[in-house]
Amino acid sequence: MTRTVWVKADGGVGDWETRKRRITAAIEAGADWVLVDEAEVGRVKELGDVNVAAFLADADVVDGDDDTTKADAYFVGQGGEGDGTIDLPDDFAGSADLTTLRRRDDRAQGTYVRVFDEAYEAFAEAAADSADYTVVVGEDWSIIPLENLIARVGDETHLIAGATTAAEARTAFETLEIGADGVLLDADSPDEIRGAVEARDAADRESLDLRYAEVTTVERTGMADRVCIDTGSLMDDDEGMLVGSMSRGLFFVHAETAESPYVESRPFRVNAGAVHAYVRNPEGGTNYLAELSSGDEVQIVDVDGHTREAIVGRVKIEKRPMFRIQAEVETEEGVDRVETLIQNAETVKVATANGRTAVTDLDAGDEVLIHYEDVARHFGEAVEESIIEK
Repeated sequence: MTRTVWVKADGGVGDWETRKRRITAAIEAGADWVLVDEAEVGRVKELGDVNVAAFLADADVVDGDDDTTKADAYFVGQGGEGDGTIDLPDDFAGSADLTTLRRRDDRAQGTYVRVFDEAYEAFAEAAADSADYTVVVGEDWSIIPLENLIARVGDETHLIAGATTAAEARTAFETLEIGADGVLLDADSPDEIRGAVEARDAADRESLDLRYAEVTTVERTGMADRVCIDTGSLMDDDEGMLVGSMSRGLFFVHAETAESPYVESRPFRVNAGAVHAYVRNPEGGTNYLAELSSGDEVQIVDVDGHTREAIVGRVKIEKRPMFRIQAEVETEEGVDRVETLIQNAETVKVATANGRTAVTDLDAGDEVLIHYEDVARHFGEAVEESIIEK
């Protein structure tokens, strides 16, 4: 599931300068969409690169052929049954579709519904049957039946929950352990908008099971082409990347956040290993270190298995003396062997049961942190086949 953050910036939230500040904050924070009035689509697109959704104007107002004034999605529900301006039909019994709100305009892909009671919940559920996007906004979080809608609409629509704070956005993303597909944030504060984006990113990230493997061999192997991955992000002391010679067993290699007598810290860098090795990416696949280049994404992981993504800014490949590190891990079938090549340098550190340890101090019997998956990979994707790596 790809989560989204939408920022509400239509005429109901203030004058143009107020809306403009919201839109600018949304763009700078990395929000996915802004929701505005149809007449202002062109003005929004002049401010930056963001998807623009628009509440449809009267049916006799249609957009032209100019892409700069066309919205990426159109919504109905404002000023009608969706927001309570017009009462629901007296005989409404849970049957409706998007055409109820479309009136004479067939451009709508989304519906906007304020949920006041169970009748509006049923109305939102019914309208979702024919909507690509369904926004539900509750006047009170104890009233809005977000759990019911998450359970009932399934994959029929991209369900977007209204929120006024980053905390509410986080709750929406976590509801029923599945969460809403998106949130529509109605807030002026750039901090709240950034917080909602952070909640989106956290909800999308996987959490990995890491385990310890016992080191059996640490030996010098001579020179090889070593890869340093310099990212566009700063990493913390407990963060690094998962790399290794065998895709099923990737070693946790720390970022260069610690200073040494020889070099200053480089908290954006992971000295990852030789060119042949794998590194885990945010999609759960792997890339060869030699194939990485500026603009690619890699996965950052901490010692507890929490992950995030980072953009590669630069890859440095240089000839350096290497160690071969071999370790054994307990599996359901017995004991498996994993290994990697890593530079012989005291600035390169791995995570062990005793904490951060320089590879130059690593000995047989030490326990190193790894991510183990009993799968084979083809072009970086997990496959069910037998592959021998040695």
